[in-house]
Amino acid sequence: MTMDGWDVLERARELSLRGEAFALATVVWRRGPSSGKEGCRAVITASGQVFGFIGGACAEPVVVREARRILAEGVPRLVFLGTPDELESVAVREGISYVPMSCQSEGALEIYIEPVEPKTHLVVVGRSPMVEALVQMGQAIGWRTVLVDPDGGAAESHPAAECVVSALDFKAAGVDERSLVVVATQGHHDEEAVEGALLAGPAYVGLVGSRPRAKSVLEYLAGRGLSKQTLDRVKVPAGLDLGKVSHREIAVGVLAELVKLRAAGALGRGVRPETPEVEVAEAVDPVCGMTVEVGSARHKVDHDGTTYYFCCAGCVKTFEGDPAAFAGSGAKS
Repeated sequence: MTMDGWDVLERARELSLRGEAFALATVVWRRGPSSGKEGCRAVITASGQVFGFIGGACAEPVVVREARRILAEGVPRLVFLGTPDELESVAVREGISYVPMSCQSEGALEIYIEPVEPKTHLVVVGRSPMVEALVQMGQAIGWRTVLVDPDGGAAESHPAAECVVSALDFKAAGVDERSLVVVATQGHHDEEAVEGALLAGPAYVGLVGSRPRAKSVLEYLAGRGLSKQTLDRVKVPAGLDLGKVSHREIAVGVLAELVKLRAAGALGRGVRPETPEVEVAEAVDPVCGMTVEVGSARHKVDHDGTTYYFCCAGCVKTFEGDPAAFAGSGAKS
């Protein structure tokens, strides 16, 4: 979707508020002729959706592929797109990715791509002074917080919380593989809450409670068929041991532990075993050598029983002018 610069930034803001990760790509240099100009930018989601404009039919699929890779790695990168001949002669600079892009225009681009992670998503389950304190402190440090009240308490019952879910519903709470879930239900819904949290696949599941109570919960869930590997993901008891403290001070220990784990890079991402990893089929454009995603390719030609995929119409035209010169290269049957 083509947007102007301000619309792109507004879309970035909307995605951030929804807690969705995305990459922001900005053209920082060009050599014409090229449809991408300095300052052109686009938001690229993890699924490959593009909002904005960073280049034409040759550049966009390459930038999308690189953006998704950068988003997965979590490290920003400067990407140089140029002709294969140019890449062979250009002086290599550290920290830059060089990607071949063969277009009839023979233009070149440098694009800065930065991953934008959503705010830390903290979901606290329960209704107690400790829960209220943890939610408020999470909000104070800029985290996106959700209070889940399994007893049906609505927002009016929790005026300090930004978002309240009035049921034990982790989908409604927006839990994903980056979320942090703290169960503090004080024996009322411990088993259901911990099981639901584990099945939602967050990065962290912690249970606030005594060790004997935690042991009882985990034994019950083991009897329901949850594996030891799954149950080992539950942090019991949640939080740093601060000694004999009040309910609200327990919340301080829980948040401190989460901040410590996050700063150390020890949280990672959650696991949903039931969701298989999907491999993306790729082919090589036989004319220019660019990698093309088979499923989303807009340009393809069947020749002698073999399907060839192309980055743009120009490469198709070149191929059709002399198929024998390219046959057998980068094809997918």
